[in-house]
Amino acid sequence: MRLCLAGAVLLSAAAYYVYLPLPSGVSEPWKLMLLDALFRSFMQASDVAHALGVCHRIHLLNHVVSWVEEIEARSCPAVHVTDTSLGGVPTRVFQPKGGKQLKRGVVYFHGGGWALCSGRMRSYDHLCRKMAEDLDSVVMSVDYRLAPDAVFPAQYHDALAASRAFLSAEVLERYSIDPERVCVSGDSAGGNLAAAVAQELSSDDALTVNFKLQALIYPVLQALDFYTPSYQQNRDVPILYRPIMARYWLQYLGADTSLEPLLLANNHSSLDQPALSSSIRSKLDWTALLPAERRKHFQPVVRETGSPRVMGEVPQLIDVRAAPLLAEQGVLGRTPKAYVMTCEFDVLRDDGLMYVRRLQDAGVTVTSDHYEDGFHGCMVFAYLPMMSKVGWRSMNNYIHWLDQNL
Repeated sequence: MRLCLAGAVLLSAAAYYVYLPLPSGVSEPWKLMLLDALFRSFMQASDVAHALGVCHRIHLLNHVVSWVEEIEARSCPAVHVTDTSLGGVPTRVFQPKGGKQLKRGVVYFHGGGWALCSGRMRSYDHLCRKMAEDLDSVVMSVDYRLAPDAVFPAQYHDALAASRAFLSAEVLERYSIDPERVCVSGDSAGGNLAAAVAQELSSDDALTVNFKLQALIYPVLQALDFYTPSYQQNRDVPILYRPIMARYWLQYLGADTSLEPLLLANNHSSLDQPALSSSIRSKLDWTALLPAERRKHFQPVVRETGSPRVMGEVPQLIDVRAAPLLAEQGVLGRTPKAYVMTCEFDVLRDDGLMYVRRLQDAGVTVTSDHYEDGFHGCMVFAYLPMMSKVGWRSMNNYIHWLDQNL
């Protein structure tokens, strides 16, 4: 009897920890709750280790990820897989066997807040393997350096170096890649890097080969407004909570994480900030850039006075290499045809939707692929153990778009 009672108590406690009220429209809520409970457990353990001085919280999380998720480069009957380097940056290469003599080419940057994950993870390995096979494409998954050991602009420089090498005649010839059918892509923080790389290289007239496409998966593109409608609507929706995104930004930019409350209050973008011109503010004015169905009932939060020291300590907040949404229209207009995936239940939804509008205003052809039941990160959870339905659907649609346009 005591054993049954103890079991009931433990089960109730577990259910209490796992249960989280979620919006009614989110795909497979119980799967998302379980995933979130697992993530929260790891995050809390890493916070304890950090507070005790055992190790940095990010190092512990990455050790766990490596132990659970990273796999060796293994070829299969359809795809040859190898680990190499691209422009001096570690890269996993997926080459389809057979097919056409000249292949399409995709360089891919993984997500993880510029601090976590790897292209060697099982989820990214599965994704890139499927892309290589379905598209008859050489896919290069880049392992750029990670925070806190490397901070901006290190990740950007790695992504840029790998992309320049990818577009070089030597690499294109070695892997039999068609120079007219190449794409830069990435998800979340990797989408940020892909957008920044596309902007930089499209403005480089010295290049003889450039990207035909940019494909951005729920990208993070700005850190000046943490009160966009999607940040307000999804502040408590897993797996990317609003405070976590602010912390990722500060870690990426090499800033003091004690500034997190100031970012979350929008004190760093108050009207008394001399560094923020009206031109910069207009590039993330969601009241003008978002359609009414996304603005909903939400109101902008703009402080009259704020904390001037934030912009003084972290000027990278307005560096377009870190925040591609802030690029000039002329720069955007030179970037390639675009695909932007967004999810309704994602704090970053409006970053992507505003970028869609800004690209369109600059004359770029854009496909906006929005998932009303999607959540942040869903695409990389298409496979076991989660097997997300919206993840599988979004992944197939993303690959189909590449197939039709690359």
